[in-house]
Amino acid sequence: MGDKVELMTTKKTGVLLANLGSPTAPTTSAVRRFLREFLWDPRVVNLPRPLWWVILHFFVLPFRPRKSALAYRNIWHEKGSPLIFLTLQLSERVAEKLHRKGVTTQHVMRYGEPSIAKQLRAFKNAGVDNLIVLPLYPQYSSTTTASIYDEMVKELSHWKHLPHIHFISDYHQHSHYIAAVAESIEQSWREHGKNQLLLMSFHGLPEQLTKWGDPYFHQCHKTATLIAEKLGIDEKQWMIVFQSRFGKAQWLKPYCVDTLKSLPSQGIKKIDIVCPGFAVDCLETLEEIAMENRAIFLASGGEEYRYIAALNDSEAHADAIVNLLEQKL
Repeated sequence: MGDKVELMTTKKTGVLLANLGSPTAPTTSAVRRFLREFLWDPRVVNLPRPLWWVILHFFVLPFRPRKSALAYRNIWHEKGSPLIFLTLQLSERVAEKLHRKGVTTQHVMRYGEPSIAKQLRAFKNAGVDNLIVLPLYPQYSSTTTASIYDEMVKELSHWKHLPHIHFISDYHQHSHYIAAVAESIEQSWREHGKNQLLLMSFHGLPEQLTKWGDPYFHQCHKTATLIAEKLGIDEKQWMIVFQSRFGKAQWLKPYCVDTLKSLPSQGIKKIDIVCPGFAVDCLETLEEIAMENRAIFLASGGEEYRYIAALNDSEAHADAIVNLLEQKL
C-alpha cells in the first residue's frame, strides 16, 4: 500500500470592521452624492421606490445637502471626516492586536470608500478563506446592520468559492463593551464631577420598524440598563432618549430634543449625555448632540451640559472589539 498523505490546511482569517460612511468633503456636492447613495438604500427608507424616488430627488436632495454640509463643516477635522479617520484609527489598533494571531484587519464603509466589495475582493486575492465581519453598530438594526449584510452578500453572490463567514450582528450586551462605556462615563465624572442626570441617547428609528420585528429598540434599552447597573446608579439618575428624528412619522420615544427642553422646568438643569449606540464620534454626536442639542438645553434654562465622547480609538474600545472577535477565531 502506498504511503498515506495527510493534507494540512491552515485558514487565513480576515476581519472587516464596517461602519456607515461619510461624505468625502464638507461641501454641498459631496454631501449630495453621499445622501443619494445612503437614502436610496431600501433598508434606510422603506417607502415604495417610485414614491420615494420623487420625494428624494425633488424634495430632499435639492435642499438637505446644503444644510448638512454646513453641519459637517462645524466638525470637520484636518484629517477629514471624524467618522472616517476615527474608524481607521480604531481599525489600526485592532489590527495591531490581532496581527500576532495571523489575522488581517481592515475597515470598510457601507456607503463610500473603502467599499465592502473592494475589500472583499482584496481578501480573496490575498487567500483569505475565513471571514469575520463586525458592523460597528452595538445594537442591531435592519437599517444599518442588515444593510451591511446585504452589501456583503451582493458581492459574494458572484463568487464560486465562498469563505467561511462569521457575521456578528450585534454586541449590545457584550460585557467588555458595557464595561468600556461605563468606565468612560466614570472617567468623565472623576475629571469634571457628576451632574444631576445621565442621558443615554441612541439614534432614532421609525416606530413601525419595531412592530415589524426590528429588535433595535429593545437592544438599546438593554444596553442602557446594563451600563446603569455597571455604574451602580438607580433609575432616577439616568434616562434613555432617541435622537436624529427625520420626517413626520412617529419615531422611537422619548425624543431627545423634547426631553432636553422639558428637563430644566423639572429642576434638572445639569446633565451628562452619552451615546452608547455610536462606536466612534460622527455628525450625529459631535454636531447634533454636542453642539445643537447643547444650545437647546441651555436656551431652555439648563445650566450645565456635558457630552461624554464615544469610545472612538481608545485602548479600552480596541480591547473590547478584540475580545469579541477572538470568540470567532
